Amino acid sequence: MKKISVLLLIICLTQISYAQLIMGIKSYTDKKKVREALITGGIFWSATEGGLFSFNPADSSYVTYTKADGLSDASLTTIALDNNNKLWVGTPSGIINVINPVTKSIKRILDIYNASQTQKQINSLVTKGDTILASTDFGLSLINRADYSFIDTYFKFGNFASNTRVNGAFFDGRFYVATEAGIAIQKQGATNLIAPESWENYTTASGLASNNIYKVGKYENSIIASSSRGISKLTGNNWTSFLSLLDNINIKDFMVSGDSLLVLTSYSLLIIRNESIIREILGVEQVNKITGVTGNNIFISTNQGLCEVSSISNKKYYFPNSPTTNSFLSLTSDRKGNLWVATGKDLNGSGFYKLSNDVWENYIAFNYPIMLNNDYYKVYGADNEIFFCNWGRGFLRLSENNMINYYTTNTPLRGTLQDPTFLVIGGIAKDSRNNIWVLNYDAADRKVLAALTPDSTWYTYENPIAPTINQYLGITTDQYDTKWFYSLDPNRMGLFYYNENKTFTNLSDDKYGFLNSNSGLNSNSVSALLVDKRGDLWIGTNLGVNVISNVNAVLGSGQNPNFKISSLYSLRQQSINTIAVDAVNQKWVGTNQGLFIMNPDGTNLIAVYDSKNSPIPNDQIKSVTFDETKGIAYVGTDGGLTAFLTAAKRPADTFTELEISPSPLIIPGNGTNLKISGLVKDASIMILTAAGRHVRTITTLGGLEGFWDGRDEGGEYVNSGVYIIVAYNEKGNNLKTGKIAVIRK
Repeated sequence: MKKISVLLLIICLTQISYAQLIMGIKSYTDKKKVREALITGGIFWSATEGGLFSFNPADSSYVTYTKADGLSDASLTTIALDNNNKLWVGTPSGIINVINPVTKSIKRILDIYNASQTQKQINSLVTKGDTILASTDFGLSLINRADYSFIDTYFKFGNFASNTRVNGAFFDGRFYVATEAGIAIQKQGATNLIAPESWENYTTASGLASNNIYKVGKYENSIIASSSRGISKLTGNNWTSFLSLLDNINIKDFMVSGDSLLVLTSYSLLIIRNESIIREILGVEQVNKITGVTGNNIFISTNQGLCEVSSISNKKYYFPNSPTTNSFLSLTSDRKGNLWVATGKDLNGSGFYKLSNDVWENYIAFNYPIMLNNDYYKVYGADNEIFFCNWGRGFLRLSENNMINYYTTNTPLRGTLQDPTFLVIGGIAKDSRNNIWVLNYDAADRKVLAALTPDSTWYTYENPIAPTINQYLGITTDQYDTKWFYSLDPNRMGLFYYNENKTFTNLSDDKYGFLNSNSGLNSNSVSALLVDKRGDLWIGTNLGVNVISNVNAVLGSGQNPNFKISSLYSLRQQSINTIAVDAVNQKWVGTNQGLFIMNPDGTNLIAVYDSKNSPIPNDQIKSVTFDETKGIAYVGTDGGLTAFLTAAKRPADTFTELEISPSPLIIPGNGTNLKISGLVKDASIMILTAAGRHVRTITTLGGLEGFWDGRDEGGEYVNSGVYIIVAYNEKGNNLKTGKIAVIRK
């Protein structure tokens, strides 16, 4: 009788509400490309193109900072330490981040970012007492270290053009400013430095080796300046060569160390003393700046990490575990919770990488010769296998650490007409019978569609609608084993479908066709395909998203099916790059203007995330995939990866025991919600008092977990006491109960 009463209460009180709960966000970036680093208290701090990291040589430990940790930008340009032991970090956008390493708090200085100039990058930060010298793409700013106020900003130096790029600045009683137009030096006695006439200009006409000066400093009482053509020295009012052996050599950086001058070139590190090179260390590559000296070792910031050069010229590189690059062109996750990443094409690929238990493993052709090259630009997951599409060398199949490369030499697949060995794979999909369908970007024999059966038999097909076109770039299969694929060939741009009707050799019963804007698509330019959990086909274009809700129409008797095609209003005019589905059938749509999250049928826009309101590195979303077990949405860009931890986890098949936490629930509790885990698909939750009085009914997202904020139906916090949690399935005929103590402060 009690169970019947609960079920009746369920029917009367269930209400539907959708919410997207983001539980946490994490950023993953390549932190090898160290733009600049410094040493303080035995700790190395490195500003990289993927964020900030510290390295402690005492225990070889790393601490990282990314956008998810509060940095304004994913990429950093320069770093300095003020006299209060705070780190000042510059960015390409012009924002300066001030970090307290003790509290890990981050203060953003937005004045330069908010300036009217177009180019605002922070090129150098230098501490001088309580003042920070900030060199930017449009001038030099002096900032008060204590209150972050701007003392002055200088836009014009003498006869140099206004807003000339400043690469660096040096103060030694007067300001010496390194610009792309030459050197500007504060005139003796000048105090109003905003006035252009307060500056003397020096160029190649004054003896400088180059007008584009990287850095100005002082060595042995002489002012020196580095450039791409050597080092110049100020003598009187003219500049001369500092050392003829360095003439016409690209000097990346220099630093004074005792009575020596350390000089960094594009390919070597020089130690100079008494106008002579006393030591040359070769083999340093992709260098940026000199970090400093500890003991007998010299540290250099490079694109391969923080480099330690020992007294015997041995080199060691330091950087935290990270992906090979910041390119996340294509993503997929497997059943074990691993994330797989494809990186690029046209010689811009860096192989592929795997994220497993928060550790990156990088795969490149040098270490795995079977890969042939590193141009893997698409990745697909199916069952327990991963497939990587290569731009020119076929595709790679991974299963249980086994790699097989499929290429023109071991398959019937052919490359382009111009080069039959150049085999570009436009996409891969598996059907319900475990056949692997391979889309050939440009087949010399016009066999653009191929099937590999479980018994390793190949079947190849022309496109019966348009046999002469190419540029095929995406494929998926639906629940009826229809292959949907698209081409960007201007001669027949649009969406094709093909179903062999489970007969590989009998072409007479095949179903095929073509859709474009004349058929109801928003655009002929298709860019993404997804079959969702209801079996609907989502079609991304450069003008939004269409949905076909009756893909089974392909199997009808005619060759012109009557498709039900709708267009999603919330995504109109958006250029779609990728579409993914989570465990509760919500859609994660990557566009050139950020990430859009849609409810299951696309009628409601749940949320939009971009580089301004989230840690996503930039607004152009290249790829999205979803780990249904962990509830993680991985969002890829060409500036890094962002992981959104969500409540959309794969539901349980049947009710077992409910996991309810925290216990007790303390309200108000700084946003802490009660989590009820162990739910079945489309479950709802009812909250009752110990006496059986109804408090609240919650319709969950439909996944493994649901949440209660401790409030009743009226939005008021409940009183302290014991409450009954009732979880039940969609029909209300299967339920599970639990209880929780609530403490109201």
